[in-house]
Amino acid sequence: MRAARLIKMVLLLQSRSSMTAAELARELEVSERTITRDAQALSEAGVPVYADRGRTGGYRLVGGYRTRLTGLARSEAEALFLSGVPGALRQMGLEDASSAALLKVSAALLPSLKDASRTAAQRFHLDAPAWFAEPKTPDLLPVIAEAVWDDRRITARYRRGETEPERELEPYGLVLKAGVWYVCARVVGPERAPEQRPGPFRVYRIERFTSAEPANDRFERDEAFDLPGFWADQAEQFARSLLRATIVVRLTEAGADRLKHTVDPLSAQEALDAAGPPDGEGRVTLTLPVESYDVAYTQFLSLGPEAEVLEPAELRKRFSDAAARLAAYYGDPGPPDGGNHGQR
Repeated sequence: MRAARLIKMVLLLQSRSSMTAAELARELEVSERTITRDAQALSEAGVPVYADRGRTGGYRLVGGYRTRLTGLARSEAEALFLSGVPGALRQMGLEDASSAALLKVSAALLPSLKDASRTAAQRFHLDAPAWFAEPKTPDLLPVIAEAVWDDRRITARYRRGETEPERELEPYGLVLKAGVWYVCARVVGPERAPEQRPGPFRVYRIERFTSAEPANDRFERDEAFDLPGFWADQAEQFARSLLRATIVVRLTEAGADRLKHTVDPLSAQEALDAAGPPDGEGRVTLTLPVESYDVAYTQFLSLGPEAEVLEPAELRKRFSDAAARLAAYYGDPGPPDGGNHGQR
């Protein structure tokens, strides 16, 4: 435990010019007194850790000291080779850079860990696209990806309905969702007054860009921007924005168990939590937001007799009509000799 902490402390000091005892304690989840003891232990072991005294002091490594990656455990080395998504890197034009980086990491590993890339690849593979969908790489993805890595503004045209408005964007990050590429960016185009720049972050589907030209100037990145957190919020808001109608449904225990696999999982869980106790037949009645009555009709048909739609009346009638048609199909098994089935 302590050896791993000491290695992490050295790597932290390598990545930053100086860190206070409080900062190190927070990163390593120990007390400042432990940091003092660890710094002394590293110094005695030959690692040139120097302590600057005073209010603005801290710990730093002397003389540009660097350490090789000899402190990696096998699980840590294997995790390094899981960090890349080969298909996504290739689509962004970063395959060569990724290969070079992995070769350098491999060269720095201990002989006993040289097979880490092979053992990791044997145990994990990420297939990002959804089933029954042919993934297509947007033509402008490499251009936008390069702008993202370089913090460079782009002037782009984006297809929206019948129009293609031009925008000046600050591209902050890329997201690959179920085989579809998105860019999270700020609008800083001429339609915004200088005192309003930069604008809010927005999400754009890259395949809808019809042009993208990198600018000569770079933008100053907002270091507080959290791409995973922003995407999670946007995804939740988008999912909820689709739920524009409400139905009342009565579910068996099996229907309640399958509900989260039929509709939006978060909305399903919230509706189940808000539902009252089961009735005498063991069924629960709940109010559920849905995208539309047409979508709800398709979704709840898959639950069959495990769900009974109570409201609205027009949707209930659609299920009643469907049940009557199913009864007509399946109520009469037909002649046992395999005669003409389904003819009335």
